[in-house]
Amino acid sequence: MLNFVYVQHITVHKPSFHRQKPTFLVVNLYWMTCALTKYVYLLVFSMILSVSSLAQPSEKKNTPSDYIKIYKEDAISEMLSHGIPASITLAQNMLESGNGNSALSVYANNHFGIKCHVGWTGESYYMDDDAKNECFRKYEKVLDSYTDHSLFLKNRPRYAFLFDLPLTDYKGWAKGLKEAGYATHPKYAEQLIEIIEKYKLFEYDKLQDMHNMPIASGAPKTQMELRQVLRFNRTKFIIAKPGDSFFKIASEFDVELQDLLAYNELTKNDKLQAGTKIYVERKRRKALEPYHVVTKGETMKSIAQLHGIRIYHLYKKNRMKEGQQPKVGDVLFLRHKKNAQEASK
Repeated sequence: MLNFVYVQHITVHKPSFHRQKPTFLVVNLYWMTCALTKYVYLLVFSMILSVSSLAQPSEKKNTPSDYIKIYKEDAISEMLSHGIPASITLAQNMLESGNGNSALSVYANNHFGIKCHVGWTGESYYMDDDAKNECFRKYEKVLDSYTDHSLFLKNRPRYAFLFDLPLTDYKGWAKGLKEAGYATHPKYAEQLIEIIEKYKLFEYDKLQDMHNMPIASGAPKTQMELRQVLRFNRTKFIIAKPGDSFFKIASEFDVELQDLLAYNELTKNDKLQAGTKIYVERKRRKALEPYHVVTKGETMKSIAQLHGIRIYHLYKKNRMKEGQQPKVGDVLFLRHKKNAQEASK
């Protein structure tokens, strides 16, 4: 007899490996995306702020009165050293640098907006101006900017006529700068005159009388009572004041009297006048500027003092005999030696 066993068919369902994504994972991915997007926005925003802070100085802003108080002594020193009215120097600075608040003045110590030009060998600062990414001169100190401005005017023939004007004629200087093409703004002269008269900067021009004031004991005291040690062409100098003598300056700076006289190409018989630039260190072989155009009344000695270069090297660079004097309009070499052909012209 056959035995039959009934076997029930059982269907086994294998679990599916294509599972639906859990709801909590989708939600987490969504919030992670939002957070990342927010972070990127914040990062971009902070970068924009950083660039903006570099483009515009964040330091405390100077008022016109602040600027005058800080830099009037530098303007007076330049007037006594180079013959440019202190009022003009200050007014130009205040106008060009926005009272020392512009990016160029803050980051490059350039208060006059002087561009690099041919022959500039110092550091440079680039920014958009009349054209994109223009080259401007960068200085170690603000005073270097002042002195470079003085030499800029002194060494260019188109400004030579200005030095025939009295230092108290600020209106003539302002109009002359405009006529010579210093600035393109049609009201440049009027702007300078307005600043000078509004803040009474012309009062500082009266100190030019110190140039002709002989040194004597008991001489009247002036506003420049404190000794200010300045530096030009990497050499220290001071401006002589009433009551000074060569011996007094030598003692004050602990140098031998004969050395002080040698630094300035002077002798014991020379008379010291208030307002005279006196170097208290040995001058350099080369000047900062490549050339100097001789103006009326200048001598080899005065030019050597102006540029902080030893007179021996000034003669040597220009193939001139010792004692020989240049003529008005002559171009003197200050950094390199003239070749024989140039010297014979």
